Amino acid sequence: MPIGVFARRTGLTSSALRFYADSRLLSPAEVDPASGYRYYTADQVGRATALRRLREIAMPLTAVEAVLDAGPEEAARLIDDHVARVLGEAVAAQRTAGLVKSSLRAVPGLPVVALQGPVLADAVEQVLTATARNPELPVLGGLRVEVDREAVTLTATDRYRLSTRTLVPSEPPAATWAATVAGDELRAAVVEVRRSTLVRVEATAQGVRLRLKGREDQYCRSLTAEFPDFRAMLDALPEVGTRVTVAKGSLLRALEEDLGERVALRVAENGTELRVSGGGRPGRRRLPATVVGRELDICFELTTLYPAVSTAVGPDVMLDLRGSDQPVTVRSADRGDLTTLAMPVRPQPATE
Repeated sequence: MPIGVFARRTGLTSSALRFYADSRLLSPAEVDPASGYRYYTADQVGRATALRRLREIAMPLTAVEAVLDAGPEEAARLIDDHVARVLGEAVAAQRTAGLVKSSLRAVPGLPVVALQGPVLADAVEQVLTATARNPELPVLGGLRVEVDREAVTLTATDRYRLSTRTLVPSEPPAATWAATVAGDELRAAVVEVRRSTLVRVEATAQGVRLRLKGREDQYCRSLTAEFPDFRAMLDALPEVGTRVTVAKGSLLRALEEDLGERVALRVAENGTELRVSGGGRPGRRRLPATVVGRELDICFELTTLYPAVSTAVGPDVMLDLRGSDQPVTVRSADRGDLTTLAMPVRPQPATE
């Protein structure tokens, strides 16, 4: 087909096709020696379309060539690497832009609180596991930071999990303050935060400035959307009816087995074990546990329960169960400063 027809089929312009031919990324199937007209075949449409899409995600020509000439698995890896790099650069650009904008204002940041860098970094990483990337609800990707006269509380939720951790300030807080901070930007700042013995948090008009001792300051945007009213949900929770204490490592290994998308837990009244299985068939794996309270069967999505358990601090986890249709509270058996709530799902019938 002539170059004009091929251009319409692939979404590329004729000039772009000439450029890619000169770059040897997409050579014509045939070139008329007399007129110089270029012709392409239907078999080349797939490569041309892939080339256009890769360029739309700002992939450089050398990387495009590597993807087009690689096998499916290697090509997928190269694409993932490129996207991760682009996202990282975008987050870094947002943070730098925030610093520049804040420096243009005559009003300095409001000192809020000082925290130990390694402790803050750990807390951010733990709590951010409960965030979600949702274009329609970007606030679910944020971390709620609340400072009062005694403590700093970090909270995140994706509507199926809610994680919260309370930190003790290194110095008495200078102000009572709250904001929802962009989670991706906090993740990017964690590396530098961890290397600083002391982090001073300052509030600005558009975000937070993290002043690091001996290192370059970090800046994270605040999100303007209203954070979910999680306290109303917490206040409405019924009393805990069953408490299970189990070794964290044993429970994680059980969850890592091939259980499928759903995990079922069963506990007997005041029993000595926790039964773990996939789908709607409790009892496949029996773990030594201490059970206080009534018998209960409860089911979770694996992607909801596993992160809640894996981020718990210490060798043993405590599961506070309220019923098969109520959130379970997951926390360390000996440290209560990190708490995660995980929402169960309806048990799957054995015939499905």
